[in-house]
Amino acid sequence: MYEAIAFYLLAAVVAGSAFGCVIATNIVRMALCLLGTLGGVALLYFLMAANFLGVVQLIVYAGGTLIVIVFGVMLTSRAAGVRLRPKRSEALAGTLICIGLLAGLVTLLVRTAWPAAQSEAQAYDVAWLGNELLSTYLVPFEMVSVLLLAVMIGAAFLAQPSGKDKEPEER
Repeated sequence: MYEAIAFYLLAAVVAGSAFGCVIATNIVRMALCLLGTLGGVALLYFLMAANFLGVVQLIVYAGGTLIVIVFGVMLTSRAAGVRLRPKRSEALAGTLICIGLLAGLVTLLVRTAWPAAQSEAQAYDVAWLGNELLSTYLVPFEMVSVLLLAVMIGAAFLAQPSGKDKEPEER
């Protein structure tokens, strides 16, 4: 009973933080909402007794992704308190995409025949998990690293001053 209450409270925190991340106009608040989302997901893993996944979630995603975001903020911000101002068409397109994804997720959750809960959890050790990550799931694992590298390159590119922002060099 208490686990169910904790699960629903954490799920509400994760959903609220994710929503805050989507609607935030200040990039620092957006990063804090993302931290709340990623941290809440890690707590959900801990609640489900998936301790290794919870630790990986905290270290890799909450730690690594937020460091990338902080570097992106430091590299791209021209002034403190930079605000994002999307066009109406961009906001409408984003809203329609989110509604479509939500409808698809709800449809998937309702139509799935969920298996009955097992009485005992299967015993997998860290060696097995490492073997799976470096054999079966190697391509998705490497795709995440390439994605993070692309984010860093994009942040460095956006940090470059444009031609009209450059000051004339003194001779």
